[in-house]
Amino acid sequence: MILAGDVGGTKVALALFDFQGGALHHAAEKRYPAKDYPGLEAIVKEFLGEHEGKVSAACFGVPGPVRHGVLRLTNLPWTLDSRKLSLDLGIDHVFLINDLEANGYGIPELKADQIFTLSAGDASAAGNRALISAGTGLGEAFLVWNGKRHIPMASEGGHCDFAPRTEDDIDLFRHLKRKLGGRVSYERVIAGVGIKSVYDFLRDERKMDEPAWLKERMEAEDPNAVIGELGESGKSEICAKTLDIVVGAYGAEAGNLALKVLATGGVYVGGGIAPKILKKLEDGTFMKAFTDKGRLSDLLIQTPVRVILESRAALMGAAAYAEARATELSGHSERAASV
Repeated sequence: MILAGDVGGTKVALALFDFQGGALHHAAEKRYPAKDYPGLEAIVKEFLGEHEGKVSAACFGVPGPVRHGVLRLTNLPWTLDSRKLSLDLGIDHVFLINDLEANGYGIPELKADQIFTLSAGDASAAGNRALISAGTGLGEAFLVWNGKRHIPMASEGGHCDFAPRTEDDIDLFRHLKRKLGGRVSYERVIAGVGIKSVYDFLRDERKMDEPAWLKERMEAEDPNAVIGELGESGKSEICAKTLDIVVGAYGAEAGNLALKVLATGGVYVGGGIAPKILKKLEDGTFMKAFTDKGRLSDLLIQTPVRVILESRAALMGAAAYAEARATELSGHSERAASV
């Protein structure tokens, strides 16, 4: 049995996997509010206490750079140490990897119906791939092709400087620079932490109308969910405009990432936001910004763009990584034994 985790600033998702016929098989899963627990060990012990079976290896996808098996979370007062976790939990092999790295390892585990093709490009092309994932924050990773398989490599590219492209972007940049008191990253525009800020900019700076019924919904519900719903349906002009700006910036940064890694093998769009606004992603706003790269536009036109629909992709990737690394260390493969 393999334990996989996806650790975030607000919640921790844990899952158990085994293998059937060489493929990952999901056995159990539960999500926990992170701030209700003193540390990851407490959550894992509670989860494993509810399930029978010996866990041979575990891997946790975590937000941020892991150095020598250690990570200090920025949004929680936790320090995670893979060696200490192994001892405390009684699991022989415990690994910590960046959450986007885990997502990257999950891509080969996905089935065709768990991926949506936004742009086919040159589907036969091999080479490096890129992964960009907007959720609460903005994650980016490189999937480097070694001639046989793709090796995920973590990055913190979502925190790079936001590059305005349009007049709306330029005014938004000035607004956010004043609001934040300094630099503006792509995460402040594209991710969950930024969508409401774009809405506020349109309301406060552009004086777009916010009717009373919409104000009530924004105050009573998750603002990002409201913006996504009403923006896609076209029932709110300000929400539709918010999505235009956010999705345009998303496509532009995805194209930037494709250029940096020379992602001839394709770009994958992950995270929790993309599947919820799939209709908006399909209307051309994303791909227009993605391919608008001057002399290199044709390269981007030929680059496949695919949206990950499976919400468990990072958990699947963490499980796949744990099994592969444990196999290297122990000489026994649960995946191979299941065939």
